[in-house]
Amino acid sequence: MQTELTLPAETDDLRRVYGVFPSGVVSVCALVDGNAVGMAFSSFTSVSLDPPLVSICPAHSSRTWPSLRRAPRLGVSVLGVSQAETARRLSSRNGDRFADLEVASSEDGALFLPDAAAWIDCTVEAELRGGDHDVVLLRVQRMAMASDVDPLVFHASSFHRLDPLAGSGRG
Repeated sequence: MQTELTLPAETDDLRRVYGVFPSGVVSVCALVDGNAVGMAFSSFTSVSLDPPLVSICPAHSSRTWPSLRRAPRLGVSVLGVSQAETARRLSSRNGDRFADLEVASSEDGALFLPDAAAWIDCTVEAELRGGDHDVVLLRVQRMAMASDVDPLVFHASSFHRLDPLAGSGRG
């Protein structure tokens, strides 16, 4: 089946097309000046094995990223399927994102969320301007994973769980 390709007309059109591609969801959190600061990202990806790099893409309009980027270490938690409400809270522009939210802190101030599928302790390696967002390369310093936790998936503007194809195992 062929489809006629069109130029992006509106931001909403782009969001719908980008939303066809499912992604994982991560939190990026740290202590900054003694306060818990964090946000959620669906724009997270692995970049390099040598050196170990991952990336996130904060919007220029973010009020959280300018503060968070000053932290010496950032805690990336790959959110688990049970953490959809946590992702919503960390994406909110209003209220205390960390009210009643359990976190674990490293000695360097990276914050991690329990019940995640994986945890990655990072430092900011580089920031590149990319349209209305920045591409931030993070260097992996330490990591851990929970092999029994399925990741949270973001697709078509909502959260989902992985659903393996029937009869074929995990994929």
